[in-house]
Amino acid sequence: MDELLQNQTDIKQLVFERQERLKELATINKTTQILKEGKPIEETLQQICMLLPAGWQYPEFTVAHIQFDGKEYKSPGFQKTQWLQRQTFDIIDNRNGFIEIFYLKKFIDFDEGPFLKEERSLLNNIAGMLTGYLNSQVACNIMTHAQINERLLEVKTKPKEAIATSRQLLQKFLNKNNYDRDIYHDLMPFKVKEIMLISNLYDAYSIEKEGRFSEHVLGEYHQLNLTSVPRITGVSSEEEIFFELENKHYDLIIFMVGTDKKTPVVFSQKIKQAYPYIPIFLLLNNNTDIPYFKIEGKRLSGIDQIFVWNGESTVFFAMIKLIEDKINTGNDTQIGLVRVILLVEDSPKYYSRYLPLLYSIVLEQTKRIIADVSTDELYKVLRMRARPKILLASSYEEAVQIIRKYKEFLLCLITDVKFEHNNKLEENAGFILADYARNEIKDLPIVIQSSDIENANKAYEMKTTFIDKNSETLLQDFQSFIMHYLGFGNFIYRDTEGTQIAMAKTLKEFEQHLRTIPDESLLYHAKKDHFSLWLMARGEIQVAKILNPKKISDFKAPGEIREYMLDVIQKFRNEQNKGKIIPFEESAILDETNIVSLAEGSLGGKGRGLAFVNSLIYNFDFSQLVPEINIRTPKTSVIGTEEFEYFMDRNHLREIVYSERDYQKICKLFMECKLTDTLIRRLKIILKLIKKPLAVRSSGLFEDSLMQPFAGIFETYLLPNDHPDINVRLEQLMDAIKLVYASVFSPVARGYIEAINYKIEEEKMAIVIQEVVGNQYGNYYYPHISGVAQSYNYYPFGHMKPEEGFAVAAVGLGKYVVEGEKAYRFSPKYPATEINTPKDQLKNSQLKFFAVNLGKKDINLLEGDTAGLSYLDIDVAETQGTLRHMASVYDIDNQRIVPGLTMPGPRIINFANILNIIIFLWPKR
Repeated sequence: MDELLQNQTDIKQLVFERQERLKELATINKTTQILKEGKPIEETLQQICMLLPAGWQYPEFTVAHIQFDGKEYKSPGFQKTQWLQRQTFDIIDNRNGFIEIFYLKKFIDFDEGPFLKEERSLLNNIAGMLTGYLNSQVACNIMTHAQINERLLEVKTKPKEAIATSRQLLQKFLNKNNYDRDIYHDLMPFKVKEIMLISNLYDAYSIEKEGRFSEHVLGEYHQLNLTSVPRITGVSSEEEIFFELENKHYDLIIFMVGTDKKTPVVFSQKIKQAYPYIPIFLLLNNNTDIPYFKIEGKRLSGIDQIFVWNGESTVFFAMIKLIEDKINTGNDTQIGLVRVILLVEDSPKYYSRYLPLLYSIVLEQTKRIIADVSTDELYKVLRMRARPKILLASSYEEAVQIIRKYKEFLLCLITDVKFEHNNKLEENAGFILADYARNEIKDLPIVIQSSDIENANKAYEMKTTFIDKNSETLLQDFQSFIMHYLGFGNFIYRDTEGTQIAMAKTLKEFEQHLRTIPDESLLYHAKKDHFSLWLMARGEIQVAKILNPKKISDFKAPGEIREYMLDVIQKFRNEQNKGKIIPFEESAILDETNIVSLAEGSLGGKGRGLAFVNSLIYNFDFSQLVPEINIRTPKTSVIGTEEFEYFMDRNHLREIVYSERDYQKICKLFMECKLTDTLIRRLKIILKLIKKPLAVRSSGLFEDSLMQPFAGIFETYLLPNDHPDINVRLEQLMDAIKLVYASVFSPVARGYIEAINYKIEEEKMAIVIQEVVGNQYGNYYYPHISGVAQSYNYYPFGHMKPEEGFAVAAVGLGKYVVEGEKAYRFSPKYPATEINTPKDQLKNSQLKFFAVNLGKKDINLLEGDTAGLSYLDIDVAETQGTLRHMASVYDIDNQRIVPGLTMPGPRIINFANILNIIIFLWPKR
């Protein structure tokens, strides 16, 4: 019996300990979540102070106290007692603070008076988390100022950098590619993730119209391509409310108010007493209830904002965004120079209408602009975070406080005429506020909105925009104002009289006009900060951050302003555009720094590798590693795998190719099928611009994979691209594309896919189209050098190491090397080291080479991938003068190799002169 009682006691103790550990873990998790939300320090510390008692043994008799930087934060019912746990903390700028936990009554002693040793660990952990959080805030402020100064310095002068290691280069590459994005990642740290919806079922149904609240909210997020969709939890009773609040953190509480007006007021007051940091919004069913709740809200201070259901689901979305903007504006203006739109309106009826309208316009315009300037889907989502933030004020004093705090970032002021000033209703408060704002910010765009049309004259006298609250064209009126004044439209260059003299739709056009506009126009826009305003609206934060601090007084003459702006814009535009895969645009085809996408979908293995190399070459300063050598890439376009999918489906090829084994029949069938009209148009544009030979290269999903590479399995075609009729050249190019698609089903490809246990239906083909590198010599076109390099040498010689790799080079097209013909093999690490004896080098020297035959105007690609090529003796290259630096002479009498062609004798292709130059320019790398 005693043993049974002991076992029951042990079980109870285990259950008790488990519950305590879960409480402590929940406290740490909730603290972590609060710290990540990015709210102001004061609000963060108060919120943590409120939740701490729940982590101790006796939460109903526990109070908490945090002191930091001279400010105190206390939980409800706080009082000091003799039962105390205390932990201090210090941060990097020598400020300090402490956390105190008090029990309000005496309890049994455990490890530290009435406190558990685990509670001491919890307190230490919380103090450590606060230290890390506060240190990060200090560091963030330091880094923000340092980054701006560093970027300003880079524009003025570019210091000579030390030679970087490969690891440093990798880090620089990542830093450079992520620098712009890092700012966007740091914007809008607080997101509304959890919403509590309080309503009885009938009221909810009345407002929701068929009970689709979640769909209304989620629909707005989906329409605007926004992420971080909040979760909505519905409750109806006081018991359910506090059960949820005790077990989960909520970012926003929405009361849906119907016929019962007293319960929301009572409940909101109780919630505020227990959780003062959670915003509470009321959503009224009609306008007649507004006076009652405004009075009750002021009397009890339990209601943060009142909204009115106006039949539009966008009001829910506006409520969420208003909270996020209120919390994030301080962070976003400091880190990303994000602009602020201030709406001053005290009537819930009108701001319930205006806010959804403003958010819709701002988000749609931001989305449209970003779609014009961004290519990366993730980047587009991130850049949406740089949209202007909207803040709501209901009184003169509240508005003035916001203007003072965000003076440098205020984009515009939209104000009502009549609202509270000095705690009483002022008939002309809006005009007084507009006058104050103009004194603070001279050229601030201001909208006076009123239902009294007589206020229009006074608004025009103050040179502000007037909008009638009851206008049937309210949406268009606001859109027009935002497009014209806030930088969301095209940039209109104007003279000092305001007359349009030029218009820029893109950053490139903006830069072009900036070179030619008169000095007077330049000064006109610079004084009004129009340049950085327009750039910010387009999400070009980095450029705007450099231009924004500059004032006209910093420059001696308009010419200096122009030169400085052009330097900044050109530098950032070039940096952003280099090494990217960009959507099809005719002007981009001849720009070798980018890869042009001709169709959507995956790039395939080869395409992905080429895109990576292109990005490396044009985002690194390789002169640090290989001075005096200019590394470039050929003009490249990629047809994504979606075209292959369309080609197979639209031409009904799938069933045929999986059953047909005659490869020649497949090739002929594919050549009879049609590509998409969009691709055909784009291919024709390429042919108009590029007159040199073209390589049409396979880029399958399986190709160039690490474990089972498909190198040489699929076809590549080289086209002379020299026929006088562009339509013939277009047919040849389309035939080459179709035959690359057909090569997926060649016997070689089928056999290899089966051998490595893949399925042929899993393969999808992208295609790379490149201008062939080389020069024309009579009817032939070829490069001086081509070859392959591998990162691992399976047959190292002497002091060479496997990881140093090797290279194989040849004169002419690379097909010669890929097919395993006689070519020159060397170590890039030790290019002067001869692997073979002079006799062996002579025996294994290159005797033939491939070149594009420009004399073949009509080619039949069914003959194979050499249809447009010629296989020539190496003597032909010598007669054309291309071997001068590629070859050496074998001195038979002295059994030695002499670099160059200065004497008679057998030729050896060993690139001696070229490698010697590289050794001279690139010693001991």
